[in-house]
Amino acid sequence: MKIIRSKIFSTYPELIFGFSTKVGLDRKSPYYFNMSHTVGDDKNIVEENRKAFYSELGLSEERVAFQYQIHSEIISTVNSGGTVGESDALITSEKNLGLAISSADCAAIFLYDRANKVIAGVHSGWRGSEKRILEKTIQKLIDEYGSDPQNIIAYLGPSVSQFNYQVGGEVAEKFDSKYILKTDNMLFLDVAGASYDMLLKAGVPKKNIEMSELCSVESYDLLHSYRREGARSGRAWGIIAMKEN
Repeated sequence: MKIIRSKIFSTYPELIFGFSTKVGLDRKSPYYFNMSHTVGDDKNIVEENRKAFYSELGLSEERVAFQYQIHSEIISTVNSGGTVGESDALITSEKNLGLAISSADCAAIFLYDRANKVIAGVHSGWRGSEKRILEKTIQKLIDEYGSDPQNIIAYLGPSVSQFNYQVGGEVAEKFDSKYILKTDNMLFLDVAGASYDMLLKAGVPKKNIEMSELCSVESYDLLHSYRREGARSGRAWGIIAMKEN
């Protein structure tokens, strides 16, 4: 099994983090090592994949929370494992409770307040970026947990690169021109860059942010991509958790 790790999170021994890939349990096309029940993969295989991934991270099935992502601005506070219903961001201060964010091109952002011991996971495609769900998640950490952005550590997982994210004019017009590349009458959106700038605007120091350089579309042998593979693309999960003392 190949798991993507975060260098910045690895400096905090109290953190558990991993981002799954297509590679695991010798799974084959079309879904490969898939974590989603919504793409047509066999339910039992998906459950087996999830349990294997949990085990690699040192977590149990009962101690991972996940959501049905709908490209919204809904933020869920969680205290136990299992599904929390429809939302696109998860927050917890519970120890040994994993937060799972699904991705197959969209930005998946993971946050750790190292002072107050709170974690969050955010799913943000173009709709989530337009609704500024990442910014709103950080504000919720400030308002409800007393977080200081100076103490927030952030990892932006693999996502579609700007050069592979062509959008229509109706989407491009929703974003500042700095995130739009125009070439040959085509428009390309930098959704990861928008998330990065939201972190900076919220007050998270640049030195506290790590952004993956992997493009989900270009990393054919490693990452799932809806843009590349279409409706039968599998999904990756990124999971963050805090260990018990």
